[in-house]
Amino acid sequence: MPTFERNGVSLYYEEYGSGFPILLFAPGGMRSSIEFWSKSPFDPTKELAGDFRVIAMDQRNAGQSRAPLAASDGWHSYTGDHLALLDHLKIDRCHVMGGCIGGSYSLGAIQAAPNRISAAVLQNPIGLSPKNREMFYAMFDGWADALKPKHPEIDAAGVRAFRDRMYGTDFVFNVSRDFVRSVKTPLLILMGSDDYHPTPTSEEIASLAPNATLVREWKTPELIPQTVKRVREFLKSHTPR
Repeated sequence: MPTFERNGVSLYYEEYGSGFPILLFAPGGMRSSIEFWSKSPFDPTKELAGDFRVIAMDQRNAGQSRAPLAASDGWHSYTGDHLALLDHLKIDRCHVMGGCIGGSYSLGAIQAAPNRISAAVLQNPIGLSPKNREMFYAMFDGWADALKPKHPEIDAAGVRAFRDRMYGTDFVFNVSRDFVRSVKTPLLILMGSDDYHPTPTSEEIASLAPNATLVREWKTPELIPQTVKRVREFLKSHTPR
């Protein structure tokens, strides 16, 4: 079972295929873990492994990954995990693909290490809408409540501080609009269409980022083969020679 230990954090990951690396950030909100890819419209661990070295991971305190909880935790904690895993695997440069919360993880990785990310696929990116803040808070609270018995190191105030750092801001929560305007990394955005993944969020990312392509219709069964082909060709076209 491949795990990477870092500052009390144990990260579980799996690898598929070979070639230029792509790091996956799974759907699932705070429970983002490898198993969610099998429930997605298509599974990149299967569809991309013929052309790439695909690395999938369970986020801290999700799936088989474990970590302490602290009031100071936030998006930066996850970005630190992601870059540390790349260091552990001796990967200097890669693509990223994120579903749901993974879209924000992807943008965070680009912000922290733009020279390490060659291209990004954002599938159903999350974002704030006029009616979904409480939904994100409830999702976080359900995850945190399940962890509390094993984490006496954090109290209720600390959990709230962590939650507010994750979902108390706006846009895509992790990065600002001004940052997205500056992103030169090629982005392929597979548009979201529900309360957690608002269509306006996908549209706004695409309108702000100077090198972004928005795919509006992509997830119905008859379109999935075309979508997989488009994702594969996008990543190949931006793979360094």
